[in-house]
Amino acid sequence: MEFSQIAAIAGKEFWDRIRNRWVLAVALVFTAFALSIAYFGAAQQGTVGFRSIEVTIASLVSLVIYLIPLIALVLGFDAIVGERERGSLDLLLSMPITRVELLLGKYLGLAGALTFSTVAGFGLVGIVLSAQLDLNALFHYFGFMLSSVLLGCAFLSLAVMLSVFAADRTRASGLAIAMWFFFVLIFDLLLLGVLVVSAGQWGGETLPYLLLLNPADVFRILNIFSLEDVRTLYGLATVFPPALARPWLLGLVMAGWIVVPLAIAAWRFRLGANRA
Repeated sequence: MEFSQIAAIAGKEFWDRIRNRWVLAVALVFTAFALSIAYFGAAQQGTVGFRSIEVTIASLVSLVIYLIPLIALVLGFDAIVGERERGSLDLLLSMPITRVELLLGKYLGLAGALTFSTVAGFGLVGIVLSAQLDLNALFHYFGFMLSSVLLGCAFLSLAVMLSVFAADRTRASGLAIAMWFFFVLIFDLLLLGVLVVSAGQWGGETLPYLLLLNPADVFRILNIFSLEDVRTLYGLATVFPPALARPWLLGLVMAGWIVVPLAIAAWRFRLGANRA
């Protein structure tokens, strides 16, 4: 595997996003929402202004779970199928580059653009708030940004996998939206429904482990257990064992959500070459 080939593809993908101002637009969206939440999140309680990093992170977690997966899926759903429909995939593969190198290069370039926009958007808010935060609060805010990046990379990996399997862009986009609905909206409702219907007899003990099957829930748990005051804002903390909520363990689970779909995509993409 030639890393120089992967870097070339990744660099092209990244700078294409920079040139079409995609990165700038996403960063501005993150900055605007984060600043609004930090300073006006408590307006319903009759107060305006920054309150604490705990309240800010708790509010931003809800925002990120809805926004970043959607952005990542929209960004990556046509990474491969789009090239195939435009007829440029055969041209790329005619060059001295393997399918795996092409796939990794496109993923890393898109992941770099998504990471840059996320860090730039939330980092600017961190700079604005830094005068009101101590080192411990800044550390937890940095952890929140890192977990947001991991969440985006996980859903981007899922999007690239969809792009490899899909027959055309229309189906890929439909699958991407369906995946967003499933992981962000439906998954937790299904678990809750099973618990309610069975009066807690089904899934109670396995619930914490089932939550690990959703990268959005892994992100939520990782940030819930990062601060004591944040735990009190979520009832989920009462049913999730602290031993399973260790940051390094959840980080490994999130890494698995990045690596496994990408490995499946690479296997399927390479299999397509063997069938051709």
